[in-house]
Amino acid sequence: MDALLRKSDRLLANTQTEIIRDKMEDIHWNAQLISIMGAKGVGKSTLIRQYLKQHYELGDRRVIYCSADTVDFSTRTLVGLAEEFVMRGGELLVIDEIHKYHSGTSDWSREIKEIYELFPDLKMIVSGSSLLQLREGDADLSRRAIKYTMPGLSFREALRFYHGLSFPRWTLEDILAHPYDLWQTVSEKCKAASKQAQSQTSLGSAEREQARTMFKPVALFKEYLEKGYYPFLLEGEGEYYTKIEQVVNYIIETELPRICKVDVANVRKLQALIALICSEVPFELNANKIAAALEIGRDTVVEYLKYLGDAKVLNLLYSDKKKIGKLTKPDKVYLENPNILYALVPTKVDIGTLRETFAIGCLSESHNVEYGKAQGDFKIDGKYTFEIGGRSKDFSQIAGIKDSYVFADDWDMPDGAKLPLWMLGFLY
Repeated sequence: MDALLRKSDRLLANTQTEIIRDKMEDIHWNAQLISIMGAKGVGKSTLIRQYLKQHYELGDRRVIYCSADTVDFSTRTLVGLAEEFVMRGGELLVIDEIHKYHSGTSDWSREIKEIYELFPDLKMIVSGSSLLQLREGDADLSRRAIKYTMPGLSFREALRFYHGLSFPRWTLEDILAHPYDLWQTVSEKCKAASKQAQSQTSLGSAEREQARTMFKPVALFKEYLEKGYYPFLLEGEGEYYTKIEQVVNYIIETELPRICKVDVANVRKLQALIALICSEVPFELNANKIAAALEIGRDTVVEYLKYLGDAKVLNLLYSDKKKIGKLTKPDKVYLENPNILYALVPTKVDIGTLRETFAIGCLSESHNVEYGKAQGDFKIDGKYTFEIGGRSKDFSQIAGIKDSYVFADDWDMPDGAKLPLWMLGFLY
């Protein structure tokens, strides 16, 4: 226990608190049991350690932060750790990477439930990179844990993380009702940042011109589409796409076989499936054709797609979510965010695909998004119809449809119901 406490101190001491995500304010930290889920690399561990560092002094033995993927848990049980911690006066037990505890089983879920019942005064935070295993264990914790899902950085958050430009979140309803207010707020702050950058006496003429053009919403948005969704960009740009590839490969090669019991012999076929999707996304799915090409069953294709959707590698779009069954195939398939698209197909990113990938990623965090089929690209919450495109996109495909809007890339300011696409990046 003493070794674990010292390790906890070191990890918290090395945690920076200069930039903290707004998700910090969304979490009810005083609950008895919290689970924080999300894709690998979005910053869950950092957020938790930041909270601990803000609320506890280093060396405070009322709290301990542990990671279940370390050798410390090769001979230790969660229940045993909790019991010893409580006997020492512990109040908050944090287990990160909980899905890796006793790999391949859901023992963690049963033990957390037992701790919850044995020590009602002990608060717990559990977190894991894989949505697959956390959901696998949900049966025991569904009525006990307050669950949060953490996405990667939104465009709004990226502006603060990488450029120091802070803005509040906007609801979809406010964006649609008051787009000029949002446009004016963002434009004015960008202009001020541009002037400040240009005023630096150390800059040459070329650097001043770059500063002038860089701090424009459209330019910043293009930058975000390529790099910025994952906070590990702060560690340097050089290995950014390599790290994204590593995340995807880890899910396919390790998570799916170990957790979802995917046949190891099919790993290469899964990689071929991803490659096929990357080459054609937004991918209008023909499950039978894919099954024949990969020499696996049609139902297996649908099952694998859903696993990849749960793991936040893909976004699956259906025309009617109310009728989704276990073997219902999605109508369209997208990669989960634009940065994955650039990481996996850097030389041939389709601009239409890029725009729709961004839009569905933003909207699906807090809204029901369905495939629009013949009427627009997306149907939102059964009410709004959105068409996604570039500067030349008009209303011909959604003419006469109530509550319909065009969100356009390379579009500087609102024009009636035609709005800049970057505005959707302010939803969270």
